[in-house]
Amino acid sequence: MSTSSYPTPSQNTPTPNKPLISRGIVISIIIGSIVLILGFAVFVVWLALHYPNQIEAIRDIFIMLFALVSCASVIVLVMLLVAIIRLINMLEFEIKPILHKTNETMGALQGTTKFVSRNVVQPAITVRSQLAGLRRGFRVLFGDPKRNLPD
Repeated sequence: MSTSSYPTPSQNTPTPNKPLISRGIVISIIIGSIVLILGFAVFVVWLALHYPNQIEAIRDIFIMLFALVSCASVIVLVMLLVAIIRLINMLEFEIKPILHKTNETMGALQGTTKFVSRNVVQPAITVRSQLAGLRRGFRVLFGDPKRNLPD
């Protein structure tokens, strides 16, 4: 016979998993983010010391933008709540009856399977095995005598 094409355990030596992003890249991203945040904080403090009137105007604009974003997020949350309520209603009034009917059908199918197994399959197996035993018995008793004698 030819050798099997399936790998043997010696061929399946586990290789160490190589990370998608190396540790050096992760560390450099973290350090870069910290530097950017600190730079932004220093820049804001510098602007506040040198241009206080403009910073107040920018602050007021950011407060208004934050209020708009807050209103938009409330609207999105209400829409999400409505979608969740509709999903719960669909589960309760559409999916649950379907599952109930499916369970009833499965119960009927199990009953039918048991009935057929008890009244058709088991008697057929019993008759078939008895016939096979009789056939084998007749072969042993009345078989070809030439086949029964050793050479």
